[in-house]
Amino acid sequence: MKKHYTTYILLLTIFIASSCDSGSSIKPPFRIKSINYGTLPANTEDGFYNAVIEIPAGTNKKIEYNKESKKFEIDQRDGKDRIVDFLPYLGNYGYIPGTQMDKERGGDGDCIDILVLSASLPTGTVIPVHPIATLLLSDEGEADTKIIAIPVDTSLQTMRITGFEHFMIDYDAARHLIEIWFMNYDGLGTNEFRGWKNEDYAEKEIEKWLEE
Repeated sequence: MKKHYTTYILLLTIFIASSCDSGSSIKPPFRIKSINYGTLPANTEDGFYNAVIEIPAGTNKKIEYNKESKKFEIDQRDGKDRIVDFLPYLGNYGYIPGTQMDKERGGDGDCIDILVLSASLPTGTVIPVHPIATLLLSDEGEADTKIIAIPVDTSLQTMRITGFEHFMIDYDAARHLIEIWFMNYDGLGTNEFRGWKNEDYAEKEIEKWLEE
C-alpha cells in the first residue's frame, strides 16, 4: 500500500508540474466583456457540453464566478481570500453553465462542478468538453457531484481518454489522485466519498440539473 501511495504522489507531482503555465498569473476579480456567462447554455451547437473555467490547473486560489457582479472573484472565508491549503488543482476547475443543483432536490444550489483534464487554461475560458466520469461526493449532506471531462479539441488533451472504462484501466492512477485530492483539499473528513460513475451517468446528471 505504501509503495502504491508513493507512486501516486510521484505521478501527482509530475502532473501538477506539467499543468502549470500562464493561467496561474491571472488575478481576479475581473470580467471578460465579450462573454455573457449568465446566458451561456449547457450544450454546444455541436452536441457537446460547455465548461466555464474558474480555477486554472496548477493553482490554489478558490476563484468563483459571481452572477450578481458578473465577475470572477476569489472566494472569501472568514473575511480572507480562500487559498486552498493543499496541493494545487489537478485540472481546470469550473462549472457547466445553464445548470443548477436545486437544494429542494438535494443539491447544493450551485451549477454542476466540472474538472477538465488538460494543461492550464485561463480563468474565464469557455471550452467544449466530453464527460468521461462522475465523482460522487457529499458535502454536509448535500450532493456535491464533480463531472470529470476532457476537451473536445484533441490538441488540448493531455490524456487520450476515450471513456470511463479506459479511464479506469489505463489511467487508474490519475483517477485515484483525483479522488484523494477532493477528499483532502478542504480538510480531511469534509467531503464524503460516494463512488464513481461512468460518462452515461455524467450526461444524465447534467440533464437532470438543467435550468428550465
